[in-house]
This record gives sequence, C-alpha cells and structure tokens, in this order.
Amino acid sequence: MATAGSGGDGETSSDLSAGRHKGGAWHGQVDKKRMTSANVKENPFKYLVETLDCSPDKNFFNISKLEGLEYDALPFCIRVVLEAVIRNCDGVLVKQDDAKKVLKWKTNCECQEIPFLPARVILQDFTGIPAMVDFAAMRDAVKKFDRDPKLVNPVCPTDLIADHSLQLDFTKCSAAQTVSITSSIDSHRSASKISPAKSAGAKPYCRGQSSCKGACDSGTSSRSSREQIENTPMLCPFHLQPIPEPEAALKSLEIEFNRNKERLQFFKWCSKAFKNVTVIPPETGIVHQVNLEYLSRLVMEDKGFLYPDSVLGTDSHTTMVNGLGILGLGVGGIESEAAMLGIPITLTIPEIIGCEVTGSVPELSTSIDVVLSITKHLRQADLAGRFVEFFGEGLSQLSVVDRTTIANMCPEYGATVAFFPVDQVTLSHLKQTGVDPHRIKIFEAYLKAVKLLREENSTITQRYSKVLEINLNTIVPYVSGPKRPQDRVSVTDMKKDFEACLSEKVGMRGFQIPAERQKVEVPVTCGRSEYMLSHGCVLIAAVISCTNNCNPSVMLTAGLLAKKAAEAGLKVKPYIRTSLSPGSGTVTHYLTASGVLPFLNQLGFDIIGYGCSRCVGNTNPLPEEIVSAIKEGDLVACGVFSGNKHFEGSRCSCIRANYLASPPLVVAYALAGTVNIDLQTDALGVNSRGEEVFLRDIWPSREEVLQVEENLVIPSMFKELKMKIEKQNTRWNLLDAPDSTLFPWDFRSTYIRSPPFFNRLEKAPAPLPAIERAHVLLYLGDSVTTDHISPAGSISRTSPAAKYLSQRNLAPREFNSYGARRGNDAVMTRGTFANMKLFNKLVGKTGPKTIYFPSGQMMDVFEAADLYQKSDIPLIILAGKKYGSGNSRDWAAKGPFLLGVRAVIAESYENIHKDQLVGIGIAPLQFLPGQNAESLSLSGKEQYSLSIPAKLVPGESLEVKTNTGKIFQVIAAFNNDAEVTFYKHGGILSYVARKYL
Repeated sequence: MATAGSGGDGETSSDLSAGRHKGGAWHGQVDKKRMTSANVKENPFKYLVETLDCSPDKNFFNISKLEGLEYDALPFCIRVVLEAVIRNCDGVLVKQDDAKKVLKWKTNCECQEIPFLPARVILQDFTGIPAMVDFAAMRDAVKKFDRDPKLVNPVCPTDLIADHSLQLDFTKCSAAQTVSITSSIDSHRSASKISPAKSAGAKPYCRGQSSCKGACDSGTSSRSSREQIENTPMLCPFHLQPIPEPEAALKSLEIEFNRNKERLQFFKWCSKAFKNVTVIPPETGIVHQVNLEYLSRLVMEDKGFLYPDSVLGTDSHTTMVNGLGILGLGVGGIESEAAMLGIPITLTIPEIIGCEVTGSVPELSTSIDVVLSITKHLRQADLAGRFVEFFGEGLSQLSVVDRTTIANMCPEYGATVAFFPVDQVTLSHLKQTGVDPHRIKIFEAYLKAVKLLREENSTITQRYSKVLEINLNTIVPYVSGPKRPQDRVSVTDMKKDFEACLSEKVGMRGFQIPAERQKVEVPVTCGRSEYMLSHGCVLIAAVISCTNNCNPSVMLTAGLLAKKAAEAGLKVKPYIRTSLSPGSGTVTHYLTASGVLPFLNQLGFDIIGYGCSRCVGNTNPLPEEIVSAIKEGDLVACGVFSGNKHFEGSRCSCIRANYLASPPLVVAYALAGTVNIDLQTDALGVNSRGEEVFLRDIWPSREEVLQVEENLVIPSMFKELKMKIEKQNTRWNLLDAPDSTLFPWDFRSTYIRSPPFFNRLEKAPAPLPAIERAHVLLYLGDSVTTDHISPAGSISRTSPAAKYLSQRNLAPREFNSYGARRGNDAVMTRGTFANMKLFNKLVGKTGPKTIYFPSGQMMDVFEAADLYQKSDIPLIILAGKKYGSGNSRDWAAKGPFLLGVRAVIAESYENIHKDQLVGIGIAPLQFLPGQNAESLSLSGKEQYSLSIPAKLVPGESLEVKTNTGKIFQVIAAFNNDAEVTFYKHGGILSYVARKYL
C-alpha cells in the first residue's frame, strides 16, 4: 500500500546514467498533482519522451529505449509495470532505483518491492462508499482551515459501479416474494395495502412441485417469518420471473432504489461534486462486465501523453481485464483509496510464469472445454502470488472472450495476474466493440513503439521464471455423470463408459443391469408414431441457466448446430422434453441477432424462462406411457443438461442417469435420442431422404462460431451497454442529490456518517507521543485473519452494532448488513472483532469478548474499547504469526484504529495488512525472531510503554517496558522511509489532507 523505495535518494547506477538525477531529501511534501506525464519536466526520465509518428500531438515515454535487448526480453506484463514506474518517477514516492529493480526483475523477484500507480481505480459500491465518505470528510477538514475544498478530488480516475446492493425481490415463488418485500418495506403491512409497484403477484407460480423445498413446498403465498438481509439469497432463487416481463423488473428496481436511497443519493452527489469520479448507476451491469465492456481503455491519454491502461479494483473479478492486455489487480479498500490519493501501492516483484499455448482446438471441443482444461492445468501448478503470462503460436486460437474468462479464473488457480499481451486478436475485438478506428490506429502505433504489441512472427523470446506448456490438441470434450458431477467422461469414451456402468454394481456409477437385459427395447407410441426405448434413451435435454452460459460462443455453437441439423433434415423425437432457459435476456438478444433462435425452437428448445428450471428438479411429470415403458423394461433412462450439478433421480425419479454437458452436446444427444452412442463414428439420425447424418457433418467450426460472435454478438452487446450507461436510467436521473461542494451530512442517517479521521487534524503533524501504560485489548494467537477482524455479513441482534441501531429506532428487520452500512463508522467500529470464532486468550473462549482490566469485567470488545478511550488509556494488540492474513479488508485496519489501538505487536504479519495498519496510523511492531508473547511470559494483563523516536528508522529496534518490570525488544516493522512518514502524519488520509492546507 505504501510505496517501497530505497531508504535514500542517491544517484542512479551507470546503466541508467542517461537519466541521472539526484533527488532531494524526504521532507514529507509532494506536489499536489499526481506525478503523471502532464508534469514531465520534473521527471528524471524525460529524455525518453518521444512524439508518435502518426499523431504529432501525442507524446509518450518510449521505455523500449531504456535498456535495449534487456528490455526486449522482459515479459509484457512487467513492461507495463516498468512504464508506470518511469512515468510516475518523482524521486520521492517513486525513485529511479525502482526502475532498475523492475529491469532486473528476475533476480529481484519475491525479495524486492516496488511502487506501482495504476492508470485508474474501479470500485464496487460496498468498497467504494467508505472511500468516498473519506473524501467528503476530507473536504470538510480542508474547509475548516479556510482552504478551497474543491481542490480535494481523487487524482487517479475512479469509476464506481453500484451493483452489489441488488436483491432479487420478485420470483416465481410468491412466498419468496412476500418475504423479500416485507423485510425491506414493512412486514406488518398486508399485501393488499402495498402499491402495485411494491407488491408481489398474488398468484403462486411454483405449483407445489415436490422438489422445491422450504417456502415453496405448498405452492401457497402464505407469509414466512424468515427475514431477508442485503446480500443473502432469496428463499427460492430458482423460480425467477422472466426478465422480459417489465412489471417484475420495474417492481424490483423501485424497491432497490427505495432501500438504498441514502447511499445512491450520496453516490450521485459524488459524481457531481468530485472531479475524476464516474458513477455507474444500478441496473447497468455487474462491476467486472462494465469494466471489461465499457471502462477499459487499453491505452490511456493524459493531456496529450499516452500510456498503458492498468487498473486496481476492489472486486475479485478485476483480473478479467488481463485478457484484454490490461494489467488489472484486485486490492482492498485502503490500497485503492491510496491510489485514488496518488500514493503508490507496494508491489512485491513477482515470479512470472510463462504459459506457452501450442496446437489447435480439436473438433467438438468448445470454449468451455478450453477454459476449464487450461484452468485445471494451471491449478496443478504452484502459482500462488505469481503472474502468469500467455504466449505461443496457439494464442491466436483463443478469442478475447476465452482470454477474459481464463483471466477471470485467477482465484481458481491462485495467480495474481493472468496476462494476455495485446495482439491483432485484441485489436480486432476493439473494432467490433465500436471503438473509433482512428483511436485504434493510434493505439496500435503506440503499442508497437513501446513494444507492447505481441507480434505473431517475432523472433525475440521473453524470459520467464518458469515455462508451462498447454497443447490445445490435447483438450477433449467431456460430459459428467451418470450420477455425480465429479465423474468426468470423455465424449469419445461415452458409449463404452455407459455400457460399463450398466454392468457395474449399484453404487457411485453402476446400475447392475443383467447382461441379458441390457439390449431390451420397449415400444411406446407418441402421437401417431411408435418409438423404441432402450437403456441410455434421452428423455430430458435442457440447456439451463448456469456458468456454462457465460461464454456466448458456447451458446452460439449450440444455436449453429441446431441450424445445421434442421437444414440437414434432423428432428428431435417428440417424447424428449427439450427446453432452453438462459441466464438473462442478453442470451436471447444474441441468439436472436445471430439468427439461430428459430432453429433451436424448431428442434424443441424453446425459451421457457430466465432462471434455473431443471437443476433443482422442476421437471414436469413425464407422460404416463413413457413412465410405464421405463418400468416395464427396467430401463436406465437419461437426462442431459448444461447445468453444473446433478444427482441420481434429481429431475425425475424414473430417470436414473443424468449427464452434464456443454449446450451444443445437449442438442447433439437430443438429436441422437440416446447417450449410448459414439458421436465420432455413429450417425445422429437419418433425414427424410434416408441419408445418415453424422455430428461431424453439422458441427460448426470454431472459426464460424467466432466470426458470428465477433461480427454480430459483440457489437450489439457493446452498443446496448453503451447506450444504457450513457443515457443512464430514469430513476437515477430523477434521484435528488445535493449540488453543494460539501456534503450535507444528516446526523439522523444510519447509512452515511462523517468519519472522525480528521477530527484532530493540524497543519503540521505533532511529534509522535510515547505509548504510555497501554492495556491489551486482545491477546490473539496465530493466523488471525481479516475475517476475524473486519465487520462482515449480517448484524447480530445482540451485538453492539444492533444496540446502536436499536437506539435509533430501527427494528431488527431494518438492520440490513455490515456491507450495506460501510459508510457509517459507528456501525463498522462496533462490528470490528465481532466475529464469533475470534479466540481471545484473555477470555479463554471464542467470541467477541475481552476483559476491561480497570474493573476486571468481561464485556464486548467495543464496549471495553469505548471505556478505555473515555479514560484516555491507549490500547495495543498482542498476536502470533501471520496476523491479518486472508482477503484485504479496509475496515480490518480502520476499525482497530477507531477503537483506540495504537500498536500491534505480532510474531509476523500478512504484508498487505501490515501496510494497511501503517496507512491508517497504527504502528506494526514485531517480536524479535524466536520470541513471542508466550516465550516472554506475557499474560496480556500487563500495561505496556514504549517511546517512538522522532527519527524513526525502518526496522529499528524499540524497547518495550511493562508495569511488572519486564523489558523486551520489538522491531518497528516499517518497510521504508515513506511508510515512516505516513505513520508520523497519522496515516495516509491525514498526510494527503495536509497537502491542501
């Protein structure tokens, strides 16, 4: 979070001598503007600035001329980091020596840290609201000193997407509708008294299917006592109203705006009051999709200077943009807030694993097969904390959608980044998304000039820490079944495997059908025709809403396959129940735009709704004659689904074998009418002319699918999203928001509150006071995570946060969640260390309790901290190894600070959390190697005192004294002089605020 540079500002080494510059000493002051290309005159690397040949008004840092051949061997992702270091070099936060570290990354990986400033920041609403509340409070603080509050703005372009607050209020299950509405409006009001825009339909849709448990069992609309909170699933999420029904969508939208009105008004004020802030309103899209489809620039421009797009995001899907050649990193709230303030984050130079892609994708393999195979391959490698970069001749086989999906799977295989360099596939994609051709020409010229464009026939090879190889030829399409999703079967082995399952004993896979009964056939009459049912006959074929539908190419493959099958004269047998229930109306949009939907309908794959209709067993009963035939022959009948879960008999008790398959294979098996078939050698069927038709005859080529996707689907999707964002929506446009420079805080609000971070702000930081006679708030063991520290989830009715809300006349059903109230420090502070699994050695059992030593009472952590603060008694925390591990959480540092914690003494820290402690103003102290609280015989009941020298040095030893006479040494675990400076200022927020005074 804080910058990591060398301790001093000496001259650069000889290999950077062309840009030799001697920086000044650290004085705690930096130019108020972010050090970007706009103030290049002060940059020691200004000799690298060039003009773009095709556009003389565009300048850039030509980093490719820095080290010649050594630069050419750098991985593309590290070149982006190097450019950011050079462009933002100011000799203070970013130093010349940092550029050398990046150039020598292979010898410095995992042992050196560098500062990194992104091109932009992206926030989702739950992490964005505390950051914007801090900025609003900073304006108040600046105004108190008679300075212009309009100067306070994020210096890094920031996009905030309001997407995490959405709840599903209207479903096909009227019971679920009722619960959701009563929890957010008034559980005591009758449905008849609720306005039409706020009420659920009275008619139940569930029809009491036996498979739908809980609130839907009876199919009635009786009320349930179960309450809903923000970010919790509805009681029955599998019966959603179809999206095309405008009434349901409008009802949900109205409730969402009413429920979140305070926060949305604050966001709208932010969009008007702050420069460099864009708010994407609700109903637009989820954060990572909006980032990918609308916000990503590829190449940024600042006052005529070009530089690569890069982004820090507070969403785990931020890495998705790596598939576009944009360096995207997922970070916590404090890191993103620091970047917004122009403070670099600390980036440990990673190992970079090269992933060489060779070969070509085999026939029958879909994009889902490619993505899952690559993900599985990477999961088997040790990639934790590493960057992965893809290269090789097979890379051009992967579309941008494939690439972004693979990059999005970073958490699955543990990598920090999964980077696909920009190439012609990327540029072609940009053309299809409606980017101005002139801009693309400039992008291409710039990327070529700085050697950030991957050339197909380049003879230069990048150096990596290690190289993995993925041969696309080895990717085989699979189905899963017949009873468990983890049992994968190659499509080429399907016939042989099914026949083996018939013979195996009843168990995880077997059905134990006697050999003499395995060839049995039972006639059935459907309509005016007679058909023969046998083992393996397909009776249900459903393309349902699930993760398989997230990649348009897979659904398009299914649609094109249906088109070719219909044109070849194939039909699906009328007794097979076929259906199509996409995840959203977007799927319908591109199936219609590509012209394949009528052919899916022709084969019986009609759209039945926009939600899971089959994966929880919501299958209408099969015709009695079919059921009788199955029982007569004791047949192992099959269902084939493009879902993500199944189990024996889950859809229909008479269907014993269930297979998961990609959407096109669902269509293929429906056409075949059986799973007991070798799709490579056996015919799917016979057309009206008596000709056999094989799957290979109608399977669309990958090139055909990608062409339809790029030429029809992607342009229409991007055009629709762009119109939606730029025109916004009526409710957002009509939403009232203040026009003031300062935010008019409402003291009655329980969602938005001015935080106290600037209450004691002075023009200059006071000398650091000694920590005298501090009590231990918590005595913790090893591996205390940010989940133990940070408030999250629902608000317990017995918690201090609940007491606070109750005192403000809120009923428990109105408490909402900690996520929804992240803009109220009073709620969040009361939820800090409120985790029921927290083990405090002072208490000796799990729970959010501690001892208030002046009285010896056991009480809630917040209540004890509040009493200590009222008595001006400082607090510390004793901890073991890896304190603060887990996900990065801003309130894991902010909460303890507001509780009055002045220092943490731990055996070791998670680096990110340690940086966050520094950034908020808490001293991270570390026991000497081999020592801990137990070895020093500390009970936690003592009082602790230590002095912090005015000229504190990173890593300096400090002496701690207890009131029992024990003295021991600790290490001041600061990384560098910059972190020490932030700490002396009382944290980054105070440090930046003083720049405006």
